[in-house]
Amino acid sequence: MTNQRAQELFDKIEAKTARVGVVGLGYVGLPLGLTFCEKGFDVLGFDVDQAKVDVLLGGGTYIVHLGAERVKGALATGRFSPTTDFERLAECDAIAIAVPTPLTLQREPDMRFVVVTAEAIAKRLRRGQLVVLESTTYPGTTDELVRGILERTGLVAGEDFFLAFSPEREDPGNRRFDTKTIPKVVGGIEPDSSRLAVRLYELAVDRVVPVSSARAAEATKLTENVFRAVNIALVNELKVIFDRMGIDIWEVLDAAETKPFGFMRFNPGPGLGGHCIPLDPFYLTWKAREYGVSTRFIELAGEVNVSMPRYVVDKLTAALNTRKKPLNGSKVLLLGLAYKKDVDDTREAPSFELMHLMREAGAVVDYHDPHVPETPAKRSFPALAKQHSVPLSPETLARYDAVLVATDHSAVDYALVAEHAQVIVDTRGVYRAPRSNVVKA
Repeated sequence: MTNQRAQELFDKIEAKTARVGVVGLGYVGLPLGLTFCEKGFDVLGFDVDQAKVDVLLGGGTYIVHLGAERVKGALATGRFSPTTDFERLAECDAIAIAVPTPLTLQREPDMRFVVVTAEAIAKRLRRGQLVVLESTTYPGTTDELVRGILERTGLVAGEDFFLAFSPEREDPGNRRFDTKTIPKVVGGIEPDSSRLAVRLYELAVDRVVPVSSARAAEATKLTENVFRAVNIALVNELKVIFDRMGIDIWEVLDAAETKPFGFMRFNPGPGLGGHCIPLDPFYLTWKAREYGVSTRFIELAGEVNVSMPRYVVDKLTAALNTRKKPLNGSKVLLLGLAYKKDVDDTREAPSFELMHLMREAGAVVDYHDPHVPETPAKRSFPALAKQHSVPLSPETLARYDAVLVATDHSAVDYALVAEHAQVIVDTRGVYRAPRSNVVKA
């Protein structure tokens, strides 16, 4: 390395004497911090939520698929320290930023959490530190926005401190891949930053994929999620078309999947959920406008996916109408609040939009989710906060005019639901065989 500070930091990383800081102890930051700790690094985990920190300090977890045993094991080593004291950022040799990057109501990037975090780091920034942004964002965020904030200190990126981007690729609840086994894409703003970040992650995860720049790394993550968003929109549109033709989309997908080449399966649903896929394409469309480029294909996919909750509610309305019941005044039980099966993650979950639309139409709506006992506060749906999951039983099901399957959790007894529900609107292909009380949507 040409830079003496870079060489000194590289040696500390190599010896695992470098202290790693992780800002944001959510679905990305917590498993990342635990992984570094399990690989022998001292880790400081930062979060603004004292309640989360208290849970971790007590050896617990607030993420269902992330077992408390991992937290207890990390605490037992003495190398994992959750804290709300951001003054301790100065103690860190490498800092990973894993904070949310939502959209504004106008579907433009909301970078306030990244900005606030970068400003907090800048207040404690010292020579010889490495800062890595992991939050999904538009190309240029690292070497324009974050670098600009950090260099207000008078320190120079690539000389005094080092800066890189490595996109998170977490898939909550995935039993095949986790933080350690998912390949890590890494790109720095200059060569020393890249080498430092690559070596740091090489000592924590199974495979690191270096790219030429932070912008290339940022674009990689957006490409991955745009690919998924577009293909999900395609099968959602096919679902609507085939439904009009009296063809079962699930049967078609099962058959198409038998082709050993040239086909990759995506499933339709009630809308997009999770932090990435519903949001990331809009980061790219927003940035593309700066270069005078239109993103018609991506925007069309977004329109299709955004329309799905209303399509589902229309199917529910039609199903009730055939039984001479209006949606207005009907009691509906929503099965599943999380955005996908077997997790407690409700970020951007379409279930909230479904609940909102049904209530707007006059329906009385409850929900059952074995992983989400209480609805969290949502900026877009404040009226839906602090509701509680109702138990699932024959008596409970008999009280509702319809059941809407929004998330296909494995823990739900679907045979029980089929036996006792008057009407079931299935958005997840749970019921493959035809049933008189099941409508696919």
